[in-house]
Amino acid sequence: MLLNIADLIPLIHTSPRQIVLVLTGGSRAVAELLEVPGGSRTVLEVIVPYSDGPMIDLLGSRPERFCCDRTARAMAVAAFARAVRHGAAETQAAGVACTASLATDRSKRGPHRIHVALQTASHTWRWSLELEKEARRRHEEEQIAACMILNAVAEACSVSGRLDLPLRDGEAVESNHIAAPQEWQDLFLGRRETQCIVYTAAADLDQKSEMSAGYMGQALLSGAFNPLHVGHRGMADIAQDILGVPVASELSIHNVDKPTLDYLEIEFRLRQFPLDHEVWLTRAATFDDKSRLFPGATFIVGTDTLQRIADPRYYGNDTATMLAAIERIAGRGCRFLVFGRTIDSHFVQLSDLDMPDLLRRLCTEIPPEMFRMDVSSTALRKKL
Repeated sequence: MLLNIADLIPLIHTSPRQIVLVLTGGSRAVAELLEVPGGSRTVLEVIVPYSDGPMIDLLGSRPERFCCDRTARAMAVAAFARAVRHGAAETQAAGVACTASLATDRSKRGPHRIHVALQTASHTWRWSLELEKEARRRHEEEQIAACMILNAVAEACSVSGRLDLPLRDGEAVESNHIAAPQEWQDLFLGRRETQCIVYTAAADLDQKSEMSAGYMGQALLSGAFNPLHVGHRGMADIAQDILGVPVASELSIHNVDKPTLDYLEIEFRLRQFPLDHEVWLTRAATFDDKSRLFPGATFIVGTDTLQRIADPRYYGNDTATMLAAIERIAGRGCRFLVFGRTIDSHFVQLSDLDMPDLLRRLCTEIPPEMFRMDVSSTALRKKL
């Protein structure tokens, strides 16, 4: 059902939903929401991270692209977290985000794009639109972005009506969303720490219970898997041959220097794995956390990862904190099977790293003549 703005906004304000908006386009949506009585019930906060620094602060790291679907979703996750911190109940909190590349006073090389995302405790939505280049003035493109944002807010508030978008022939909004299984929601909200995912031949999720002592001593390939590539598979195969045990994968939805994964991102990364492959989905951002969840495990890592484990910068620049974390990893019976990796154009082996003796004693190196594959997820993403 199509509505005009005057009818839509009052319906939004009757909802108990409480929203944080993070916008780099479509700011007129804020005025529309606040010019109607009741806006203070709906809008908790508005953030406009219009330059690199504020966006990096919001996300916790520099996004590879500032205007893309994935960044919009990361912004929405950050907005959701802020809504909860501001006192919204998890079931009523929502994060709405927009990142856009629109007409300016100079010629743009790339397309004009609008990406809008919505994150709640149970769902992730995203909408993307590429506009015909140089077909509109800036304020006209901004108005389309504002309407997309208000439609996302309407979705969050379970309002059935939507604003019409004045699109040209050939323009169309691409969208998709996912309703997360309860187990994913519990992970996302911090109610549980682990979940095991195994795909069946029917490509359905077989969600196993949280880890028990029966999983002590297994081998785990931990990574972001963004994307999963032949190097990951090769490392797992070599590790399985050497260790004589099956190798499972571990994907954390939290990382030290990356945004929290939304539900669409979780689904994408999990569906890369082969049928019947065991994947542990966790909230374990560090190997100190992973060793607590998987005592006795052998972690399969590259030297780039091992380098970060021994870097005080990841421990608040506190060497004593770093050493204490390594001692806890050792005390839990965990070890590392280490593969050489190319770092800053140089192939780096275990012997090249400067690290505490205790951490080195936990490591077994795979020599490059046994396995070396100079491929990285970062390089693969740059080719997309």
